[in-house]
Amino acid sequence: MRKPSIREVAKLADVSTATVSNVFSGKKPVNDELKERVRLAATQLGYQMDRAASQLRSQRNKVVTVLVPNITDTFFATIVSHLENLAFEHGYDVIVASSHDRDDVEASRIKALMSWRPAGMIAIPCSGQLSESLLDLTSHCPTVLIDRVSVHSAPFDTVTIDNRAAGDLACQHLADAGHESILIAASNLSFPPIRERVEGAFLAMEKSHLTKPNVIELGSDLEEGAIKIANWLGQNPKPTAILALTNVTTLSTLTALAECNIKVGQDISLVAFDDYAWMSARSTSLTAIRQPVAEVAQNAWSRLLERIDSERINVDPKATILEATLIQRHSVKNISVKN
Repeated sequence: MRKPSIREVAKLADVSTATVSNVFSGKKPVNDELKERVRLAATQLGYQMDRAASQLRSQRNKVVTVLVPNITDTFFATIVSHLENLAFEHGYDVIVASSHDRDDVEASRIKALMSWRPAGMIAIPCSGQLSESLLDLTSHCPTVLIDRVSVHSAPFDTVTIDNRAAGDLACQHLADAGHESILIAASNLSFPPIRERVEGAFLAMEKSHLTKPNVIELGSDLEEGAIKIANWLGQNPKPTAILALTNVTTLSTLTALAECNIKVGQDISLVAFDDYAWMSARSTSLTAIRQPVAEVAQNAWSRLLERIDSERINVDPKATILEATLIQRHSVKNISVKN
């Protein structure tokens, strides 16, 4: 069966072939009315743009690659979802890969992703130190890094939150509620954002003239993390509050507390990191630090497009730092002594 041509779509939509091309490629802006006419005509005719042929003609690949440590992690998956929507709006296809928190897998994935000759890459490193494979991208591909990166030393554009301020905000909230014995459930202290959140928490306690919280590293595996924190709770005096620094450590903490029959909001207080619908759907909703995930993705995408359009790969890297917010619910019990 013969495939419909771009000329037939243009004729049915009563526009030029250039307009049809711009609607599907995103190369030039097209007003919403014309976009709708072109897409309706394309749907009626069963037309699909041949991206490979288009890229050969324009000598510009309309593919962006995204690399994350683990696609099953809700935070990373949400970032990917936002990036896919933004890419579609601008006529780009997205290829996603996961490094599974391993340097060797990260190197292999980068090699595979680069074989697509992408217009650019957005990556979340798998470790606290940038690998040689990532650093090699400085001269080959416009690249923006998100989250697990030290903004002061990265040779790339970066988009992060102010992690020290976020840790300070969370721990200060607990201190204000009278909590002096706090356990911090961290994933991996080699990750810059985790380390900075701990530093912020320590600062909050110092400002309140309180002892630094205990810190336990749980790793990135939910079940293993739950075992580690359950063991810690069984061998140490029970804290009055726990600050969990990622969504995975939050789930590990909740699992351990349930197994130990410790009730959140009654027997112990909890502040989570990241904020998802399930956190407010619990019988005891969770107070949480909310990262501006949509803004992170939008800023990363905008920076990448600027690099692609300017054809300057990673000269004078720019650091974008966004603010997190505290969402107060019912998992923090006020134990302040009332006069």
